[in-house]
Amino acid sequence: MTLLDTPAAARGLLTGDRYRAELDDGRELYLDGKRIGNPAEHPAFRPAADELARLIDLQHEPEHRELLTWKDPETGLRLARAYQPPRTVEELRVQRRSAEFWHAEALGQQGRSPAFMASIAVGVYDFRHRLAGNDPRFGANAEAWYRHCATNDLVLSHALGDPQIDRSADPVDEPDLALRVLEENERGIVVRGAKQLTTLAPLAHEVLVYLSASFAQRRGEQFVVWFALPLNTPGLVTLAREPLGSAPWGHAHPLGARYDEQDAMLFFDDVLVPWERVLLLRDADLARAGLGRINAWSAYVGHVRYRERLRALLATATLVAESIGVDGFRNVQEDLGRLAGYAELTEYFLDAAEARGGVTDGGLFAPGDTAASRVWSAEVAADAVAIVRRIGASGLLMQPTAGDLANPRLRPHLDRYMRGRGIDAERKSRLFRLAWELTGDGFGQRQDLYEYVHRGDLARNRINLFKRYDQSAARARLLQLVDRPQEARP
Repeated sequence: MTLLDTPAAARGLLTGDRYRAELDDGRELYLDGKRIGNPAEHPAFRPAADELARLIDLQHEPEHRELLTWKDPETGLRLARAYQPPRTVEELRVQRRSAEFWHAEALGQQGRSPAFMASIAVGVYDFRHRLAGNDPRFGANAEAWYRHCATNDLVLSHALGDPQIDRSADPVDEPDLALRVLEENERGIVVRGAKQLTTLAPLAHEVLVYLSASFAQRRGEQFVVWFALPLNTPGLVTLAREPLGSAPWGHAHPLGARYDEQDAMLFFDDVLVPWERVLLLRDADLARAGLGRINAWSAYVGHVRYRERLRALLATATLVAESIGVDGFRNVQEDLGRLAGYAELTEYFLDAAEARGGVTDGGLFAPGDTAASRVWSAEVAADAVAIVRRIGASGLLMQPTAGDLANPRLRPHLDRYMRGRGIDAERKSRLFRLAWELTGDGFGQRQDLYEYVHRGDLARNRINLFKRYDQSAARARLLQLVDRPQEARP
């Protein structure tokens, strides 16, 4: 069966139980040197899979149905709202409200939520006619792949970056530095290499492979390829990093357990990519143009997610400040005001993206350019975290564990010396532990690093913003003054 046959085989909206079962697909997944069977049943992945399953099930609840799903006129199926190709600004705003619901539930911690990657699949669909210019098959493949993902409500990942071996070298001279096409045959293309950092790959159905912005420096057309594959494809090896959601003592780390999306390396060991799965081949100019185009909606949805993360940080900082009686201090209020300003500005950026949006040559309504907001988001991310750390200070480090609280010798001391203002030691401990997870432990540090790097190289983004910014009117006015002789005044 090919992707073009999928409408007849479509299963419609995913359920949590179906999602867990479908992860048991024989994929070659490794953690700490051991091969993992169904990640939904492994203790390192189960809490995050269960949380995704819980969120997936919400779309079946009657009170959320209209917000989280839509009826596809071609198949008659109800599908996830994130897969709806918006054709008007009103439809785009419905997607925004749907994403707001999901990310509020997840406290803005799921950078690679199913809604994020579904919006990239929408972008691929919108770009299909341009891909057909590379090869007519690729345009048809793009549409078929989008419909396959949408009508089966697949959870997706994507892989862009190359491994960090020697970034000063050229892959033409050292081919293992980048994923490359080894050969073409009647069945498809054969690829070899690796991709990092593939967030959510251990918990996704499929991966979309394309190129990061850094590929523009490459000379070899064998490195220019887009394709999509199931994560159980023969020869595709997934290596998960060390989990961040558990610890041997004391606390359950509820944020890390639920929202550690798992980043992974993908190794392509001479993997056959069937022709029906190839989307672009050997056309660097088209790949460069397509990078921004297919990510237009994901950048918009990603900003919805970032707003919810900032709201979570602001609420955490406020609760911590209240719990230790510093919420009335001028310097603390100033910090909280700065964090509130960050959260408010994200709302403006989303409104601006809608106001600047327009219909693409693919027929969809795309948000306007948000390049400046992406630069700003990376610039303020560390400060947002630092505000929470500054308010919590040493208390973020020194909190009793569950075992400490249960110890009758320690508990009187904890109740006397580790309580807060209007909050007992146990509740304060849980609050400060959440603050530590958001900002300080392995999970918090990973989230902080993610905010800095996932939008691409910050310096490059600033340079591109400068190069694209239209200064012509201001330059012309200034040059008029420069070119005109100035008369001395007495």
